[in-house]
Amino acid sequence: MSHVLHPADAPPEPLIGFDDWLKADVRVGTIVEALPFPEARKPSYKLVIDFGGTIGRRKSSAQITRHYGLADLPGRQVMAVVNFPPRQIGKYMSDVLTLGVPDADGEVVLLHPSQAVPNGGRLF
Repeated sequence: MSHVLHPADAPPEPLIGFDDWLKADVRVGTIVEALPFPEARKPSYKLVIDFGGTIGRRKSSAQITRHYGLADLPGRQVMAVVNFPPRQIGKYMSDVLTLGVPDADGEVVLLHPSQAVPNGGRLF
């Protein structure tokens, strides 16, 4: 039997400078709408996330169907990269990358602040 490398066992990425880290704009937002995405290749949802202020509402596709039901998502705060270029996923345009980490089975668990914070706050 071959050993499958679990993401936690993967070696770290090469070192980057602090200025490189600052290029990634990671913000907190609140999911205001969650819709099914049956045409996606992998089970996914379509999300609308409100980042407040000048960023406003943005769309994201997220492979989070294992741990989250559609009705549980509105009102939940999440972290997302807001300065990647939009990405076409099937017929859906995703504006932000919603962040998560893998559980023991490789399924996505969303990243979120441990208490409610204002939308649009930047990770530092």
